[in-house]
Amino acid sequence: MRVVIAGGHGQIALKLGRLLSARGDSPVGLVRNPAHVDDLRDAGADAVVCDLESIAVDELAGHLKDADAVIFAAGAGPGSGTDRKDSVDRAAAVLLAEAALTAGVRRYLLVSSMGVGRPLAAGSDESWAAYMAAKTAAEDAVRGFALDWTVLRPGGLTNDAPTGRIRIETPGAMRGPVTRADVAAVLVALLDTPGTAGLTLELIAGDTPIVDAVAALG
Repeated sequence: MRVVIAGGHGQIALKLGRLLSARGDSPVGLVRNPAHVDDLRDAGADAVVCDLESIAVDELAGHLKDADAVIFAAGAGPGSGTDRKDSVDRAAAVLLAEAALTAGVRRYLLVSSMGVGRPLAAGSDESWAAYMAAKTAAEDAVRGFALDWTVLRPGGLTNDAPTGRIRIETPGAMRGPVTRADVAAVLVALLDTPGTAGLTLELIAGDTPIVDAVAALG
């Protein structure tokens, strides 16, 4: 399986690349910084240098040629301004969907954020509000494409060791943390479970093995 990952140098993306490579798949990470190419190769992934904030849709579609799936795991990151929250977390996610449609790649996984669809907490700052607005708009836009999309909203991300056990459900009231390593493993399981297309899912640590939890959804 050839899987193209936008935001290929992110922590989740690098873990995902290692998991896919280890089982014989062909992960490809899209990165803006050429200095990150070696890190992707160390993780077992190929790298394509391109800027999702400026690349044309047809050029991006060319990088998706022969892919079986695309995953949007990019983000402007902490400390970025409100403009980049929109240009990366929203616009780049939409661009990837447009390019996937152009390239004939139907499977699209969007890594979003728990909290989308809920009122902002009292006292939320401008940056967080912009991030939530961008993620909300990205989700809404991606759902409008004729793609086999799945939206994944992880809870608070930690760098703890993977547990291999999760709670994953359609949106409700649950809250909690989840390790980045477990998020990566869930993305692999979603790729293996086409019946999860069309679902929006929230993810936190739990008691059910990842493969069983995802299989129950599709």
